[in-house]
Amino acid sequence: MTDNVFEAEGTLIVGAGLAGLFTALKLAPRPCTVLSPEPIGVGASSAWAQGGIAAAVGLGDTAAAHALDTIAAGAGLVDETVARFVTEEAAARIFDLLDYGAPFDKDSEGKLLQSREAAHSASRVVRVSGDQAGRAIMDALIRTAHATPSIRLIENVVVDDLAVADGHVVGALARRTDDPMASPVLFRASEVVLATGGVGGLFAVTTNPARVRGQGLGLAARAGAECIDVEFVQFHPTGIAVDRDPCPLATEALRGHGATLIDEDGHRFVLDTHPDGELAPRDIVARAIHAKIMAGGTALLDTREAVGAAIHEEFPTVAQYCKEAGIDPAQQPIPVRPAQHYHMGGVKTDARGRASLPGLWACGEVAATGLHGANRLASNSLLEAVVFGNRIAADISSRAAGSLRGPVTLPDPVHGPAPRREPTNAIAALRKTMNDHVGVLRSAKGLRTALRQIRKVADAHAGGSRALLNMTDAATLITAAALLREESRGGHFREDFPEPVEAQRTRRPITLTEALKLRATA
Repeated sequence: MTDNVFEAEGTLIVGAGLAGLFTALKLAPRPCTVLSPEPIGVGASSAWAQGGIAAAVGLGDTAAAHALDTIAAGAGLVDETVARFVTEEAAARIFDLLDYGAPFDKDSEGKLLQSREAAHSASRVVRVSGDQAGRAIMDALIRTAHATPSIRLIENVVVDDLAVADGHVVGALARRTDDPMASPVLFRASEVVLATGGVGGLFAVTTNPARVRGQGLGLAARAGAECIDVEFVQFHPTGIAVDRDPCPLATEALRGHGATLIDEDGHRFVLDTHPDGELAPRDIVARAIHAKIMAGGTALLDTREAVGAAIHEEFPTVAQYCKEAGIDPAQQPIPVRPAQHYHMGGVKTDARGRASLPGLWACGEVAATGLHGANRLASNSLLEAVVFGNRIAADISSRAAGSLRGPVTLPDPVHGPAPRREPTNAIAALRKTMNDHVGVLRSAKGLRTALRQIRKVADAHAGGSRALLNMTDAATLITAAALLREESRGGHFREDFPEPVEAQRTRRPITLTEALKLRATA
Protein backbone atom coordinates (compact mmCIF):
# COMPACT_ATOMS: atom_id res chain seq x y z
CA MET A 1 0.00 0.00 0.00
CA THR A 2 1.04 3.66 -0.17
CA ASP A 3 0.41 6.70 2.00
CA ASN A 4 1.31 9.07 -0.84
CA VAL A 5 -1.81 10.15 -2.69
CA PHE A 6 -1.94 12.84 -5.35
CA GLU A 7 -5.33 14.06 -6.57
CA ALA A 8 -4.67 14.48 -10.29
CA GLU A 9 -6.40 17.47 -11.78
CA GLY A 10 -9.02 16.26 -14.25
CA THR A 11 -8.23 13.30 -16.48
CA LEU A 12 -5.01 11.34 -15.87
CA ILE A 13 -3.13 10.52 -19.08
CA VAL A 14 -0.37 7.93 -18.76
CA GLY A 15 2.16 8.57 -21.52
CA ALA A 16 3.35 11.67 -23.35
CA GLY A 17 3.81 10.51 -26.92
CA LEU A 18 1.59 11.58 -29.79
CA ALA A 19 -1.49 9.75 -28.44
CA GLY A 20 -1.19 11.21 -24.95
CA LEU A 21 -0.39 14.79 -25.94
CA PHE A 22 -2.99 14.94 -28.70
CA THR A 23 -5.66 13.68 -26.29
CA ALA A 24 -4.59 16.29 -23.74
CA LEU A 25 -4.76 19.09 -26.30
CA LYS A 26 -8.18 17.97 -27.49
CA LEU A 27 -9.44 17.87 -23.89
CA ALA A 28 -8.66 21.57 -23.42
CA PRO A 29 -9.98 23.54 -21.62
CA ARG A 30 -10.95 20.52 -19.49
CA PRO A 31 -7.99 19.95 -17.15
CA CYS A 32 -5.75 16.91 -17.37
CA THR A 33 -2.53 15.60 -15.88
CA VAL A 34 -0.01 13.93 -18.20
CA LEU A 35 2.61 11.55 -16.77
CA SER A 36 5.83 10.92 -18.68
CA PRO A 37 8.59 8.46 -17.67
CA GLU A 38 11.21 10.79 -19.11
CA PRO A 39 11.44 14.46 -20.05
CA ILE A 40 8.55 15.21 -22.40
CA GLY A 41 9.33 13.97 -25.91
CA VAL A 42 12.26 11.77 -24.90
CA GLY A 43 11.79 8.03 -25.38
CA ALA A 44 8.42 8.23 -27.15
CA SER A 45 7.99 5.92 -30.14
CA SER A 46 6.03 8.65 -31.94
CA ALA A 47 9.15 10.78 -32.24
CA TRP A 48 10.92 7.93 -34.04
CA ALA A 49 8.27 7.52 -36.74
CA GLN A 50 9.94 8.21 -40.08
CA GLY A 51 7.26 7.68 -42.71
CA GLY A 52 4.49 10.07 -41.70
CA ILE A 53 0.71 10.00 -41.45
CA ALA A 54 -1.57 8.39 -44.01
CA ALA A 55 -4.54 10.57 -45.03
CA ALA A 56 -6.51 10.87 -48.26
CA VAL A 57 -5.99 14.60 -48.82
CA GLY A 58 -4.53 14.43 -52.32
CA LEU A 59 -6.29 15.12 -55.60
CA GLY A 60 -8.24 12.05 -56.75
CA ASP A 61 -7.72 10.10 -53.54
CA THR A 62 -10.62 9.24 -51.24
CA ALA A 63 -11.18 8.09 -47.69
CA ALA A 64 -13.05 5.10 -49.10
CA ALA A 65 -9.98 4.02 -51.08
CA HIS A 66 -7.81 4.45 -48.00
CA ALA A 67 -10.26 2.31 -46.00
CA LEU A 68 -10.19 -0.43 -48.63
CA ASP A 69 -6.38 -0.51 -48.54
CA THR A 70 -6.49 -0.70 -44.75
CA ILE A 71 -8.97 -3.56 -44.83
CA ALA A 72 -6.94 -5.46 -47.43
CA ALA A 73 -3.70 -5.11 -45.47
CA GLY A 74 -5.36 -6.35 -42.27
CA ALA A 75 -5.76 -9.89 -43.63
CA GLY A 76 -9.44 -10.30 -42.84
CA LEU A 77 -9.49 -9.00 -39.26
CA VAL A 78 -9.96 -5.24 -39.68
CA ASP A 79 -13.13 -3.79 -38.16
CA GLU A 80 -14.48 -2.20 -41.32
CA THR A 81 -16.58 0.36 -39.45
CA VAL A 82 -13.47 1.56 -37.63
CA ALA A 83 -11.45 1.68 -40.85
CA ARG A 84 -14.09 3.85 -42.49
CA PHE A 85 -14.47 6.43 -39.73
CA VAL A 86 -10.72 6.65 -39.14
CA THR A 87 -10.00 7.35 -42.80
CA GLU A 88 -12.96 9.73 -43.03
CA GLU A 89 -11.68 11.74 -40.06
CA ALA A 90 -8.06 11.71 -41.24
CA ALA A 91 -8.10 15.01 -43.12
CA ALA A 92 -9.56 16.92 -40.17
CA ARG A 93 -6.86 15.56 -37.86
CA ILE A 94 -4.12 16.55 -40.34
CA PHE A 95 -5.47 20.10 -40.23
CA ASP A 96 -5.48 19.93 -36.42
CA LEU A 97 -1.80 19.04 -36.51
CA LEU A 98 -1.13 21.92 -38.91
CA ASP A 99 -2.88 24.24 -36.46
CA TYR A 100 -0.64 22.91 -33.69
CA GLY A 101 2.39 23.78 -35.82
CA ALA A 102 3.33 20.51 -37.55
CA PRO A 103 5.58 21.54 -40.48
CA PHE A 104 4.36 19.09 -43.11
CA ASP A 105 6.14 19.20 -46.47
CA LYS A 106 4.41 21.36 -49.07
CA ASP A 107 4.98 22.20 -52.72
CA SER A 108 5.52 25.68 -54.17
CA GLU A 109 1.74 26.22 -54.22
CA GLY A 110 1.34 25.35 -50.55
CA LYS A 111 -0.23 21.94 -51.14
CA LEU A 112 0.76 19.03 -48.93
CA LEU A 113 3.34 16.71 -50.45
CA GLN A 114 2.56 13.01 -50.09
CA SER A 115 4.56 9.85 -50.67
CA ARG A 116 3.46 6.32 -51.42
CA GLU A 117 4.20 3.38 -49.15
CA ALA A 118 3.65 -0.34 -49.34
CA ALA A 119 0.11 -1.63 -49.93
CA HIS A 120 -1.32 1.87 -50.50
CA SER A 121 -3.12 2.39 -53.81
CA ALA A 122 -2.19 6.08 -53.89
CA SER A 123 0.41 8.52 -52.61
CA ARG A 124 -1.20 9.59 -49.34
CA VAL A 125 1.50 9.71 -46.66
CA VAL A 126 2.00 13.24 -45.36
CA ARG A 127 5.66 13.76 -44.43
CA VAL A 128 8.16 16.15 -42.87
CA SER A 129 11.60 16.49 -44.48
CA GLY A 130 11.33 13.03 -45.97
CA ASP A 131 11.81 10.94 -42.83
CA GLN A 132 11.38 13.27 -39.85
CA ALA A 133 7.59 13.37 -39.41
CA GLY A 134 7.47 11.86 -35.93
CA ARG A 135 10.08 14.15 -34.41
CA ALA A 136 8.66 17.29 -36.03
CA ILE A 137 5.07 16.52 -35.03
CA MET A 138 6.10 15.76 -31.46
CA ASP A 139 8.09 18.99 -31.23
CA ALA A 140 5.03 20.95 -32.35
CA LEU A 141 2.73 19.21 -29.87
CA ILE A 142 5.18 19.64 -27.00
CA ARG A 143 5.39 23.39 -27.63
CA THR A 144 1.60 23.64 -27.79
CA ALA A 145 1.09 21.51 -24.67
CA HIS A 146 3.50 23.65 -22.65
CA ALA A 147 1.49 26.71 -23.71
CA THR A 148 -1.89 25.17 -22.79
CA PRO A 149 -2.96 26.10 -19.23
CA SER A 150 -5.29 23.11 -18.81
CA ILE A 151 -2.45 20.58 -19.24
CA ARG A 152 -0.29 19.68 -16.26
CA LEU A 153 2.86 17.82 -17.32
CA ILE A 154 4.71 15.66 -14.78
CA GLU A 155 8.01 14.17 -15.95
CA ASN A 156 10.20 11.30 -14.73
CA VAL A 157 7.25 9.28 -13.43
CA VAL A 158 6.51 5.71 -14.54
CA VAL A 159 3.23 3.92 -13.86
CA ASP A 160 3.43 0.31 -12.65
CA ASP A 161 -0.18 -0.49 -11.79
CA LEU A 162 -3.76 0.73 -12.09
CA ALA A 163 -5.84 1.41 -8.99
CA VAL A 164 -9.37 0.01 -8.92
CA ALA A 165 -12.38 0.80 -6.71
CA ASP A 166 -15.82 -0.80 -7.04
CA GLY A 167 -14.78 -2.26 -10.39
CA HIS A 168 -13.77 1.16 -11.76
CA VAL A 169 -10.28 2.41 -12.57
CA VAL A 170 -9.71 5.39 -10.28
CA GLY A 171 -6.06 6.16 -10.78
CA ALA A 172 -2.58 4.80 -11.29
CA LEU A 173 0.28 3.86 -9.00
CA ALA A 174 3.53 5.46 -10.08
CA ARG A 175 7.14 5.90 -9.00
CA ARG A 176 9.84 8.38 -9.82
CA THR A 177 12.41 7.20 -12.34
CA ASP A 178 15.07 9.58 -11.03
CA ASP A 179 14.81 8.54 -7.36
CA PRO A 180 14.86 4.78 -6.65
CA MET A 181 14.39 5.45 -2.91
CA ALA A 182 11.14 7.38 -3.36
CA SER A 183 7.91 5.74 -2.25
CA PRO A 184 5.24 5.02 -4.87
CA VAL A 185 2.51 7.62 -5.37
CA LEU A 186 -1.15 6.99 -6.11
CA PHE A 187 -2.44 9.45 -8.71
CA ARG A 188 -6.22 9.51 -8.24
CA ALA A 189 -8.45 10.52 -11.13
CA SER A 190 -12.01 9.93 -12.32
CA GLU A 191 -10.73 9.00 -15.81
CA VAL A 192 -7.47 7.34 -16.84
CA VAL A 193 -6.19 7.25 -20.41
CA LEU A 194 -3.44 4.75 -21.20
CA ALA A 195 -1.11 6.03 -23.92
CA THR A 196 1.99 4.04 -23.00
CA GLY A 197 3.05 2.80 -26.43
CA GLY A 198 3.77 -0.69 -27.69
CA VAL A 199 5.81 -3.77 -26.85
CA GLY A 200 9.05 -3.25 -28.77
CA GLY A 201 11.36 -3.57 -25.77
CA LEU A 202 10.13 -7.13 -25.24
CA PHE A 203 12.19 -8.13 -28.30
CA ALA A 204 15.96 -8.10 -28.60
CA VAL A 205 15.82 -6.53 -32.08
CA THR A 206 13.37 -3.62 -32.23
CA THR A 207 13.10 -0.18 -33.78
CA ASN A 208 11.30 1.10 -30.65
CA PRO A 209 12.82 3.08 -27.76
CA ALA A 210 14.19 0.81 -25.03
CA ARG A 211 11.64 1.94 -22.42
CA VAL A 212 8.65 0.99 -24.60
CA ARG A 213 8.23 -2.62 -23.56
CA GLY A 214 4.62 -3.56 -23.02
CA GLN A 215 4.11 -1.99 -19.61
CA GLY A 216 0.68 -0.60 -20.48
CA LEU A 217 -0.49 -3.93 -21.84
CA GLY A 218 0.78 -5.77 -18.77
CA LEU A 219 -0.63 -3.47 -16.10
CA ALA A 220 -4.02 -3.11 -17.82
CA ALA A 221 -4.38 -6.87 -18.21
CA ARG A 222 -3.39 -7.44 -14.59
CA ALA A 223 -6.10 -5.01 -13.49
CA GLY A 224 -8.62 -7.09 -15.45
CA ALA A 225 -8.86 -5.31 -18.80
CA GLU A 226 -9.65 -7.47 -21.80
CA CYS A 227 -6.99 -7.57 -24.50
CA ILE A 228 -7.30 -8.60 -28.15
CA ASP A 229 -5.22 -9.28 -31.28
CA VAL A 230 -2.08 -9.50 -29.12
CA GLU A 231 -0.52 -12.27 -31.22
CA PHE A 232 -0.17 -9.87 -34.16
CA VAL A 233 3.26 -8.24 -34.03
CA GLN A 234 4.63 -6.37 -37.01
CA PHE A 235 8.28 -6.73 -37.95
CA HIS A 236 9.62 -3.96 -40.12
CA PRO A 237 11.52 -5.49 -43.03
CA THR A 238 14.30 -2.92 -43.18
CA GLY A 239 15.91 -2.45 -39.84
CA ILE A 240 19.52 -1.49 -40.55
CA ALA A 241 21.66 -4.52 -39.71
CA VAL A 242 24.21 -2.92 -37.41
CA ASP A 243 25.08 -3.66 -33.80
CA ARG A 244 22.82 -1.11 -32.13
CA ASP A 245 19.93 -1.35 -29.68
CA PRO A 246 17.40 -0.15 -30.62
CA CYS A 247 17.85 -1.13 -34.24
CA PRO A 248 17.95 1.93 -36.55
CA LEU A 249 15.27 1.97 -39.23
CA ALA A 250 15.42 2.55 -42.97
CA THR A 251 12.00 4.01 -43.68
CA GLU A 252 9.62 2.29 -46.06
CA ALA A 253 9.36 5.58 -47.94
CA LEU A 254 12.71 4.71 -49.53
CA ARG A 255 11.11 1.71 -51.21
CA GLY A 256 8.22 3.94 -52.17
CA HIS A 257 10.78 6.09 -53.95
CA GLY A 258 12.08 3.11 -55.90
CA ALA A 259 14.78 1.62 -53.67
CA THR A 260 15.10 -2.13 -54.17
CA LEU A 261 15.92 -5.13 -52.00
CA ILE A 262 18.76 -7.24 -53.34
CA ASP A 263 20.93 -10.09 -52.16
CA GLU A 264 24.71 -10.35 -52.33
CA ASP A 265 24.40 -11.24 -56.03
CA GLY A 266 22.26 -8.22 -56.83
CA HIS A 267 19.12 -10.34 -57.28
CA ARG A 268 15.77 -8.74 -56.28
CA PHE A 269 14.79 -11.77 -54.24
CA VAL A 270 11.44 -10.50 -52.87
CA LEU A 271 10.01 -10.75 -56.39
CA ASP A 272 10.42 -14.51 -56.04
CA THR A 273 7.83 -14.38 -53.26
CA HIS A 274 5.37 -11.66 -54.30
CA PRO A 275 4.74 -9.80 -57.58
CA ASP A 276 4.77 -6.43 -55.79
CA GLY A 277 8.31 -7.08 -54.67
CA GLU A 278 9.57 -4.38 -52.30
CA LEU A 279 6.09 -2.85 -52.01
CA ALA A 280 4.36 -6.05 -50.91
CA PRO A 281 2.79 -6.01 -47.42
CA ARG A 282 5.34 -5.72 -44.65
CA ASP A 283 4.88 -9.21 -43.25
CA ILE A 284 5.64 -10.78 -46.64
CA VAL A 285 8.74 -8.64 -47.18
CA ALA A 286 9.95 -9.29 -43.62
CA ARG A 287 9.64 -13.07 -44.04
CA ALA A 288 11.45 -12.97 -47.38
CA ILE A 289 14.36 -11.09 -45.79
CA HIS A 290 14.34 -13.39 -42.75
CA ALA A 291 14.44 -16.46 -45.01
CA LYS A 292 17.33 -15.01 -47.01
CA ILE A 293 19.35 -14.36 -43.85
CA MET A 294 18.51 -17.76 -42.30
CA ALA A 295 19.73 -19.42 -45.52
CA GLY A 296 23.10 -17.74 -45.05
CA GLY A 297 22.52 -14.92 -47.51
CA THR A 298 22.56 -11.16 -47.16
CA ALA A 299 19.67 -8.72 -47.60
CA LEU A 300 20.53 -5.24 -48.84
CA LEU A 301 18.45 -2.12 -49.45
CA ASP A 302 19.79 -0.49 -52.61
CA THR A 303 19.04 3.24 -52.77
CA ARG A 304 21.86 4.12 -55.16
CA GLU A 305 19.92 4.45 -58.40
CA ALA A 306 16.48 5.49 -57.13
CA VAL A 307 17.63 8.08 -54.58
CA GLY A 308 21.37 8.47 -54.93
CA ALA A 309 23.14 11.37 -53.26
CA ALA A 310 19.78 13.04 -52.61
CA ILE A 311 19.31 10.65 -49.68
CA HIS A 312 21.34 13.04 -47.53
CA GLU A 313 18.81 15.84 -48.04
CA GLU A 314 15.59 13.89 -48.58
CA PHE A 315 16.10 11.21 -45.88
CA PRO A 316 18.56 12.74 -43.42
CA THR A 317 17.70 10.43 -40.53
CA VAL A 318 18.51 7.28 -42.52
CA ALA A 319 21.59 8.92 -43.99
CA GLN A 320 22.85 9.77 -40.51
CA TYR A 321 22.27 6.21 -39.27
CA CYS A 322 24.28 4.94 -42.23
CA LYS A 323 27.07 7.44 -41.66
CA GLU A 324 27.38 6.34 -38.03
CA ALA A 325 27.71 2.74 -39.26
CA GLY A 326 30.36 3.65 -41.83
CA ILE A 327 28.01 3.22 -44.82
CA ASP A 328 27.57 5.71 -47.66
CA PRO A 329 24.09 4.87 -48.98
CA ALA A 330 24.70 6.90 -52.12
CA GLN A 331 27.51 4.48 -53.00
CA GLN A 332 26.75 1.29 -51.06
CA PRO A 333 23.61 -0.81 -50.48
CA ILE A 334 22.44 -0.85 -46.85
CA PRO A 335 22.42 -4.20 -44.99
CA VAL A 336 18.97 -4.81 -43.50
CA ARG A 337 17.14 -7.28 -41.26
CA PRO A 338 13.62 -7.54 -39.85
CA ALA A 339 13.09 -5.76 -36.54
CA GLN A 340 10.06 -5.65 -34.25
CA HIS A 341 8.32 -2.43 -35.15
CA TYR A 342 4.66 -2.28 -34.14
CA HIS A 343 2.02 -4.15 -32.16
CA MET A 344 -1.39 -4.45 -33.80
CA GLY A 345 -2.93 -5.85 -30.62
CA GLY A 346 -3.37 -4.39 -27.17
CA VAL A 347 -6.05 -3.29 -24.74
CA LYS A 348 -9.42 -3.86 -26.38
CA THR A 349 -11.33 -0.61 -26.96
CA ASP A 350 -14.60 0.44 -28.54
CA ALA A 351 -15.14 3.24 -31.06
CA ARG A 352 -14.82 5.84 -28.28
CA GLY A 353 -11.55 4.41 -27.00
CA ARG A 354 -13.15 2.89 -23.90
CA ALA A 355 -11.56 -0.23 -22.43
CA SER A 356 -13.58 -3.04 -20.83
CA LEU A 357 -12.79 -1.64 -17.37
CA PRO A 358 -14.98 1.38 -16.54
CA GLY A 359 -12.94 4.53 -16.07
CA LEU A 360 -10.18 3.38 -18.45
CA TRP A 361 -9.52 4.49 -22.02
CA ALA A 362 -6.61 3.45 -24.24
CA CYS A 363 -5.07 5.29 -27.17
CA GLY A 364 -2.19 4.74 -29.58
CA GLU A 365 -0.18 1.56 -29.86
CA VAL A 366 -1.24 0.20 -26.46
CA ALA A 367 -4.82 0.04 -27.75
CA ALA A 368 -6.43 -2.48 -30.10
CA THR A 369 -9.16 -0.55 -31.88
CA GLY A 370 -9.74 -2.94 -34.78
CA LEU A 371 -8.15 -0.60 -37.32
CA HIS A 372 -5.08 -2.72 -38.04
CA GLY A 373 -6.42 -6.26 -37.99
CA ALA A 374 -3.61 -8.76 -38.43
CA ASN A 375 -1.26 -6.40 -40.24
CA ARG A 376 -1.03 -2.60 -40.00
CA LEU A 377 -1.08 -0.60 -43.21
CA ALA A 378 1.98 1.64 -43.43
CA SER A 379 1.65 5.05 -41.70
CA ASN A 380 -1.75 4.28 -40.21
CA SER A 381 -0.33 4.22 -36.67
CA LEU A 382 0.05 7.96 -36.11
CA LEU A 383 -3.31 8.44 -37.81
CA GLU A 384 -5.00 6.05 -35.39
CA ALA A 385 -3.44 7.90 -32.44
CA VAL A 386 -4.83 11.29 -33.43
CA VAL A 387 -8.26 10.06 -34.53
CA PHE A 388 -8.81 8.14 -31.30
CA GLY A 389 -7.19 10.87 -29.21
CA ASN A 390 -9.85 13.20 -30.55
CA ARG A 391 -12.62 10.65 -29.95
CA ILE A 392 -11.49 9.91 -26.39
CA ALA A 393 -11.32 13.62 -25.58
CA ALA A 394 -14.84 14.10 -26.95
CA ASP A 395 -16.15 11.13 -24.96
CA ILE A 396 -14.58 12.29 -21.70
CA SER A 397 -15.63 15.90 -22.25
CA SER A 398 -19.24 14.80 -22.67
CA ARG A 399 -19.23 13.26 -19.19
CA ALA A 400 -20.12 15.08 -16.01
CA ALA A 401 -17.17 15.62 -13.70
CA GLY A 402 -16.63 12.28 -11.98
CA SER A 403 -16.39 11.72 -8.25
CA LEU A 404 -13.52 9.67 -6.89
CA ARG A 405 -14.56 6.29 -5.58
CA GLY A 406 -13.26 4.34 -2.65
CA PRO A 407 -11.91 2.35 -1.04
CA VAL A 408 -9.15 1.75 -3.56
CA THR A 409 -7.74 -1.72 -4.17
CA LEU A 410 -4.00 -1.54 -4.72
CA PRO A 411 -1.73 -4.39 -5.78
CA ASP A 412 -0.09 -6.20 -2.90
CA PRO A 413 2.81 -5.96 -2.65
CA VAL A 414 3.22 -2.77 -4.61
CA HIS A 415 6.96 -3.27 -4.75
CA GLY A 416 9.49 -5.66 -3.38
CA PRO A 417 12.01 -4.55 -0.79
CA ALA A 418 12.89 -0.98 -1.71
CA PRO A 419 14.88 0.00 -3.58
CA ARG A 420 14.70 -2.86 -6.09
CA ARG A 421 16.34 -2.04 -9.39
CA GLU A 422 15.25 -3.63 -12.63
CA PRO A 423 17.10 -6.93 -13.16
CA THR A 424 18.96 -6.25 -16.41
CA ASN A 425 20.09 -9.85 -16.95
CA ALA A 426 16.54 -11.14 -16.62
CA ILE A 427 15.23 -8.50 -19.02
CA ALA A 428 17.94 -9.39 -21.55
CA ALA A 429 17.02 -13.10 -21.28
CA LEU A 430 13.33 -12.31 -21.76
CA ARG A 431 14.03 -10.16 -24.83
CA LYS A 432 16.15 -12.92 -26.38
CA THR A 433 13.42 -15.47 -25.72
CA MET A 434 10.82 -13.34 -27.46
CA ASN A 435 13.11 -12.66 -30.41
CA ASP A 436 14.06 -16.32 -30.85
CA HIS A 437 10.65 -17.95 -30.38
CA VAL A 438 7.92 -15.31 -30.85
CA GLY A 439 9.44 -13.47 -33.80
CA VAL A 440 8.97 -13.47 -37.56
CA LEU A 441 8.47 -17.26 -37.65
CA ARG A 442 6.67 -19.19 -34.90
CA SER A 443 5.82 -22.80 -34.04
CA ALA A 444 4.08 -24.65 -31.24
CA LYS A 445 7.41 -26.01 -30.02
CA GLY A 446 9.04 -22.60 -29.94
CA LEU A 447 6.04 -20.88 -28.35
CA ARG A 448 5.83 -23.47 -25.58
CA THR A 449 9.55 -23.06 -25.00
CA ALA A 450 9.00 -19.32 -24.77
CA LEU A 451 6.19 -19.72 -22.21
CA ARG A 452 8.39 -21.91 -20.03
CA GLN A 453 11.27 -19.45 -20.19
CA ILE A 454 8.99 -16.47 -19.48
CA ARG A 455 7.61 -18.31 -16.44
CA LYS A 456 11.14 -19.06 -15.26
CA VAL A 457 12.07 -15.36 -15.42
CA ALA A 458 8.83 -14.32 -13.70
CA ASP A 459 9.16 -16.90 -10.91
CA ALA A 460 12.79 -15.97 -10.25
CA HIS A 461 11.82 -12.35 -9.62
CA ALA A 462 8.38 -12.75 -8.05
CA GLY A 463 7.56 -9.87 -5.70
CA GLY A 464 10.37 -7.80 -7.12
CA SER A 465 10.49 -5.38 -10.00
CA ARG A 466 7.02 -4.29 -11.17
CA ALA A 467 8.60 -3.21 -14.45
CA LEU A 468 9.74 -6.79 -15.07
CA LEU A 469 6.31 -8.11 -14.03
CA ASN A 470 4.67 -5.87 -16.63
CA MET A 471 7.08 -7.25 -19.22
CA THR A 472 6.51 -10.91 -18.35
CA ASP A 473 2.73 -10.42 -18.24
CA ALA A 474 2.75 -8.73 -21.65
CA ALA A 475 5.08 -11.40 -23.08
CA THR A 476 2.82 -14.13 -21.69
CA LEU A 477 -0.25 -12.61 -23.35
CA ILE A 478 1.44 -12.35 -26.76
CA THR A 479 2.95 -15.84 -26.64
CA ALA A 480 -0.18 -17.57 -25.36
CA ALA A 481 -2.34 -15.91 -28.02
CA ALA A 482 0.19 -16.91 -30.69
CA LEU A 483 0.06 -20.52 -29.50
CA LEU A 484 -3.75 -20.55 -29.59
CA ARG A 485 -3.93 -19.19 -33.15
CA GLU A 486 -3.14 -22.28 -35.21
CA GLU A 487 -2.93 -20.59 -38.58
CA SER A 488 -0.85 -17.95 -40.34
CA ARG A 489 -2.38 -14.53 -40.85
CA GLY A 490 -0.81 -11.09 -41.28
CA GLY A 491 2.00 -10.48 -38.84
CA HIS A 492 1.49 -13.89 -37.20
CA PHE A 493 3.19 -16.72 -39.12
CA ARG A 494 3.21 -20.30 -37.87
CA GLU A 495 5.66 -22.66 -39.56
CA ASP A 496 3.50 -25.58 -38.42
CA PHE A 497 0.30 -23.92 -39.74
CA PRO A 498 1.55 -21.90 -42.74
CA GLU A 499 -1.84 -21.10 -44.29
CA PRO A 500 -4.78 -18.98 -43.11
CA VAL A 501 -7.78 -20.93 -41.83
CA GLU A 502 -11.18 -19.46 -42.61
CA ALA A 503 -12.68 -20.77 -39.38
CA GLN A 504 -10.07 -18.76 -37.47
CA ARG A 505 -10.72 -15.50 -39.28
CA THR A 506 -11.90 -13.78 -36.13
CA ARG A 507 -10.54 -11.42 -33.52
CA ARG A 508 -9.81 -13.25 -30.27
CA PRO A 509 -10.02 -11.55 -26.89
CA ILE A 510 -7.76 -12.87 -24.16
CA THR A 511 -7.36 -12.12 -20.46
CA LEU A 512 -4.21 -12.42 -18.40
CA THR A 513 -5.87 -15.18 -16.34
CA GLU A 514 -6.35 -17.28 -19.49
CA ALA A 515 -2.80 -16.64 -20.65
CA LEU A 516 -1.28 -17.52 -17.28
CA LYS A 517 -3.22 -20.82 -17.22
CA LEU A 518 -1.75 -21.73 -20.59
CA ARG A 519 1.72 -20.73 -19.40
CA ALA A 520 1.36 -22.97 -16.36
CA THR A 521 0.75 -26.01 -18.58
CA ALA A 522 3.43 -25.31 -21.18
